[in-house]
Amino acid sequence: MRSIRSSGRLGFQRGALGFTLIEMLIAAAVIAILAAIAIPSYQEEVRRSRRAQAKADLVEYSQMAERFHTINNTYQGYALASTKTPREGSDTWYAITIEQAQSTFTITATPKGGQAKDYCGTLTINQASAKTPVESKASGCW
Repeated sequence: MRSIRSSGRLGFQRGALGFTLIEMLIAAAVIAILAAIAIPSYQEEVRRSRRAQAKADLVEYSQMAERFHTINNTYQGYALASTKTPREGSDTWYAITIEQAQSTFTITATPKGGQAKDYCGTLTINQASAKTPVESKASGCW
């Protein structure tokens, strides 16, 4: 058991158990600073993983369109397997659409909800595998 000693004339006690207000404020400030750094980083990482799923879906749909074109000699009549990504679950982060003509198509993934804050924005791919946004304007999108 600890003994409590008197520090002298003002009667303050040294060796008392517990934290001072200053220590608590410093701990709260450290936690706030760490949260201010960690939360935005985490959110950006989540947006990046959702974007990766959308890119995978766009590439898969463009390959399906190419197979359709090989058989039918046209892109007209090709239908997307799904108009949202991810395909499973209730959360939809991108709406997927297709514009097609006889010899061209463009598949677009438009961000929705919290994904709209993603710096890459709308993703597209066409029959020539040209992707937007282009790497020179938005690094890391494709």
